[in-house]
Amino acid sequence: MRRYGLLSVFCILTFCAFSQQKPLKPAAIASLKESVRDASQKTQTITSDFVQVKSMNMLNESIRSEGKFLFKKEKMLRWEYLHPFSYLIIINNDHILIKDDKKVNQFNLQSNKVFLEINRIIIGSIQGTLLQDETNFQVSFFEQPQDYIVKLKPLSQKLKTSLSEIIIFFDRKDFSVNGIEMNEPGGDVTKINFKNKKLNQPIANEKFILR
Repeated sequence: MRRYGLLSVFCILTFCAFSQQKPLKPAAIASLKESVRDASQKTQTITSDFVQVKSMNMLNESIRSEGKFLFKKEKMLRWEYLHPFSYLIIINNDHILIKDDKKVNQFNLQSNKVFLEINRIIIGSIQGTLLQDETNFQVSFFEQPQDYIVKLKPLSQKLKTSLSEIIIFFDRKDFSVNGIEMNEPGGDVTKINFKNKKLNQPIANEKFILR
């Protein structure tokens, strides 16, 4: 179960059926990109609870977990799984810590291209830069009552081996990320719903110390 923890940082819970999603017209797409960019520039910190649901093709049941998410500009992330297991992921610039109960692993992102790509996608989702990344993704834009939806299909063969699609949901009110969904080629789907979001609240740097 736990080995899916890091991979799961990419995902979001979808609330509406796909039939309710409407494609955005070019003018609306340009406006959305600008709004997301402006919102991300104003966002210094994010504090949020999250609910993660991992559906694996080989299992009939989904795996549900809950935790706390922290983000601080420019590149500080803290994913803390609290229930039903304890699992901690801290990313601070180019360094990452993974703590599974009492076992702790630390390494440099630059030395691991997989984790480096994961970090790039996470930061790009939060800051909205993935919306502009048409080199690595085929990007399409939709809307539904609660969210704007951005779907990204990887173009590189290397990324296609682990991801078939990333879906980012942006809040229609403040253009913050409500969550991210990741679909894997084998049919596994991980969804994370962010809730109780607080923007620009003070977060101590100690929360991102690797120890």
